[in-house]
Amino acid sequence: MSAAHPSGRAVLRESIAGQRGRVALSALFGSGHQIGEALVPALIGVVIDRAVTGSDTGALVLWLGVLAAVYAGLALSFRIGAWSGELAAVRAEHSLRVTLVRRVLHPGGGAEKGRLPGALANIATEDAKRVGAVNMALTLGIAALVGIATCAIVLVRTSVTLGLVVLVGTPVLLWLGHLLSKPLETRSEAEQEQAAHASAVAADLVTGLRVLKGIGGESAAIERYRATSLDSLRATLRAARAQAFQSGMVLALTGCLIAAVALVGGRLAAEGTISLGQLVSAVGLALFLIGPLEVLAWVNAELAQGRASATRIAEVLAGAPAVTAGGSPLPSPVRGAVRLTGVRHGGLRGVDLDIVPGELLGVVATDPAHAADLLRCLSRQADPDAGSVELDGVSLRDLDPAGIRTAVLVAEHDADLFEGTVRGNVTAAAPQATAPEPAMSAAGVTQVSETLPDGEHTAVSEQGRSLSGGQRQRVALARALAADRPVLVVHEPTTAVDTVTEARIASGIRDIRKGRTTVLVTTSPALLAVTDRVALLHDGRVTDTAPHAELVRRHEIYRSAVLA
Repeated sequence: MSAAHPSGRAVLRESIAGQRGRVALSALFGSGHQIGEALVPALIGVVIDRAVTGSDTGALVLWLGVLAAVYAGLALSFRIGAWSGELAAVRAEHSLRVTLVRRVLHPGGGAEKGRLPGALANIATEDAKRVGAVNMALTLGIAALVGIATCAIVLVRTSVTLGLVVLVGTPVLLWLGHLLSKPLETRSEAEQEQAAHASAVAADLVTGLRVLKGIGGESAAIERYRATSLDSLRATLRAARAQAFQSGMVLALTGCLIAAVALVGGRLAAEGTISLGQLVSAVGLALFLIGPLEVLAWVNAELAQGRASATRIAEVLAGAPAVTAGGSPLPSPVRGAVRLTGVRHGGLRGVDLDIVPGELLGVVATDPAHAADLLRCLSRQADPDAGSVELDGVSLRDLDPAGIRTAVLVAEHDADLFEGTVRGNVTAAAPQATAPEPAMSAAGVTQVSETLPDGEHTAVSEQGRSLSGGQRQRVALARALAADRPVLVVHEPTTAVDTVTEARIASGIRDIRKGRTTVLVTTSPALLAVTDRVALLHDGRVTDTAPHAELVRRHEIYRSAVLA
């Protein structure tokens, strides 16, 4: 699997490799902590044998000092190890989020195919967090293995039999824990899929809340979300049952191993093979084993969930781009000549259209779906199934999508606003040297600002919900105009404004875009009246081009589309 198309395992490896230094540091100090923890029972046994049994006060003070030093060392090691491990986890999580966002925002697109925005958000948050947590799990797992190894070494020095019980029992326990984690991995993946879908549906409903209330669709929406949420709950409960079963079984097996160590140790003490202090050490070490073995059980669960989340992340990163970058350079300077030749895509059935540089062209599509298909081709969100779209004589297929968007801006009807201010939204894509005031005036945003509490510095909430529909449209149009692209395509920018404002905006667009290619995809008579000519897109083809007034006179279909 190449770097461009990673697998779930590759995502996990890259996440760990990116934090190799912090993982190593955390594992080192975590191992120091575990070694210290394992030495405590052994030292207590030494104190009993060398100081308590023989009533040697000097030896008691000496070994208690050694014990205190070990405690101080393991406490410090724990703090440093935990800090390094958590840092590795959050850094890896952050890196994955950035990588996912970069892929989703890639000009070639494709990552969002078949996924709602809420699902992508869930992958970039919850799944990235789970994969990042694998770094912490790995450091704790290494430290737990070192602790078990230390325990085994101490027990072997005490009694070969006791050491063998640990050395043989631990690998068997780990193997069984791995087998028990398989159902958890499968159910965890299903849990995340359902959670992402529920999140996506919720986000979708919140976005369309006003529409739902307007049509009285609240009940149907609630039922839809209830069913989706219930599916997510069931998947979560299945995953929780799998995790509980895995944890319970591993805990039971751990108890069996500890009981075996205690039983063998007690028998050896009864036979006089080991001393009282060594028996206390053996029992203490057996109890100590509960900690690292529980950690290993938790690590198994974290790795299972991490693998499931990494697979979901890999699917997004491996998504094929909707369009690929060509090798031709962008024309310089861009004159703005656009030509469509035999374009077939979606409902388009062989569109032929020449747009000359500096022209203000209207496009009336009798089917809204055909307008959407045209916009996708002009913005190169998709390549035509047949035919070509050219910019200054160069096919868009031969250009980099990122380069195209520096020359051609397609402002869609449902464009969202960003959280920030009115002015900040307008200047979001504007060149630094360009003043936004002309664009704000042309789009009617200046008048909107006068009615807002803080003018153009009024805060705008997420997706512009704090503004009315007409205000949002005007701010979005001003943003497109302020971007000052050589070619601008605008889709129905005035559907939510009154007729007087619409007429002012039409004149404003004509004035501010004079000498640059502009395409207005609309059925608004006010906008069409200021265009140089209009192309009638009917039945998937351009059936006629002429000034607006002439098309009104000679086409019943055109009159129905723009005057009905």
